[in-house]
Amino acid sequence: MIPLRETETGVIFRIRVVPRASRSEPAGIQDDALKLRITAPPVEGKANEACITLLAELLGVKRTQVAIIAGHGSRTKTVAVDGVKAKEIAALIAAL
Repeated sequence: MIPLRETETGVIFRIRVVPRASRSEPAGIQDDALKLRITAPPVEGKANEACITLLAELLGVKRTQVAIIAGHGSRTKTVAVDGVKAKEIAALIAAL
């Protein structure tokens, strides 16, 4: 299980991104991060946008509730999801 940090507004956790994959999908856990495979290339923020879209879809929240707060130019990113509890995110990630 990945470490989840609950804040006043939501939850913060780490993701590991594999760009230019054959399809966008969750790919398990790597180290202390949720691994996501995305089809977008890591150019001009396209991969970041694809990450936000995929996470929102997987977690059942709106795109505006998901934000990358660190690691914009890196494969390992820290994301914040507003309006949810750590317990809910843990259950959703475990179901992937």
